[in-house]
Amino acid sequence: MKILFIGGSGVISRAATQQTLAAGHELWLLNRGQRRPVEGVRSLVADLTDHDGVRAALRGHTWDVVVQWIAFGPADIRRDLELFRDSARQYVFISSASVYQKPLAHYLITESTPRANPHWEYSRLKIAAEQELEAAHQATGFPGVIVRPSLTYGDDQIPLVLNAWGQSWTAIDRMRRGAPVIIPGDGTSLWTITHNTDFAQGLIGLFGNPATYGHAFHITSDEVLTWNQIFRQAAQAAGIAAPQSVHIPSDFIISCVPAVEGTLLGDKAVSAVFDNTKIKRFVPGFTARTTFAQGIRRTIAWFEADPARQQIDAATNARWDKLTAVYAAACAQAKAQFAAR
Repeated sequence: MKILFIGGSGVISRAATQQTLAAGHELWLLNRGQRRPVEGVRSLVADLTDHDGVRAALRGHTWDVVVQWIAFGPADIRRDLELFRDSARQYVFISSASVYQKPLAHYLITESTPRANPHWEYSRLKIAAEQELEAAHQATGFPGVIVRPSLTYGDDQIPLVLNAWGQSWTAIDRMRRGAPVIIPGDGTSLWTITHNTDFAQGLIGLFGNPATYGHAFHITSDEVLTWNQIFRQAAQAAGIAAPQSVHIPSDFIISCVPAVEGTLLGDKAVSAVFDNTKIKRFVPGFTARTTFAQGIRRTIAWFEADPARQQIDAATNARWDKLTAVYAAACAQAKAQFAAR
């Protein structure tokens, strides 16, 4: 198949690029050409904000599959509808599992779980983009497919909540120094973390299947862990027997750092357990094989292979130090006030 990835150089898409090539498909990437091209991938260089430039780059091509990795709102979908209405046999929009209802009405998430996220604009834009694509399918039969990854990581990403950007070594460094790491709530919220190689397997299994048109799929691991377990397994992979952790209520964290409301109340503070029945029905044989314990060992090994990769985010370090100090002081003050009564 002739396949186009719009974007295709991020953490999630990197494994899909490798597996698409390994499967023998002809893969093209449409991006601004600012990153080193992957061997075997053909490139179309254009800026998506340059309408004429994108049209010129795409002229003369037809595609069995187009995967849109970087759309964040309905305007992006409307642009793609114009670009690919007559040239794509299947259009896959990479959305987000954060679109699902917060808080959940039922603990088990299926593709029919309502979409509503009052805490995160990112998720609301993804919802609006999904609705634009669904409307196009209903009105004209446009071959749109929605795919919703949850927290998905690779060998170069440490997927711990509040750990700056995913490539940051900050949380592991803190553990090794004996500095506290912050776990929101009491750490018992259930969460699902998926390795990018497993996500890629499910995604590629959808390619070229006309029965997928008009459908939405989430693609996640079936392994469910608490945040306490996730932090503990990350520490063990880094050779840390007993990391220092502080449990701080999400509301308290957000009152101090409002910018994290989306990623906490809009996502990681809420349990996320996914029913993968649908993707397994459409992609027979699909199952996520990489446990978090296995994947995070690979990640730690990748960082340790080159000290230059072990970047520390000073702003995150300062924020965590201040948060833990403020929370300890608040607890001490509350304890003293109640003892005095």
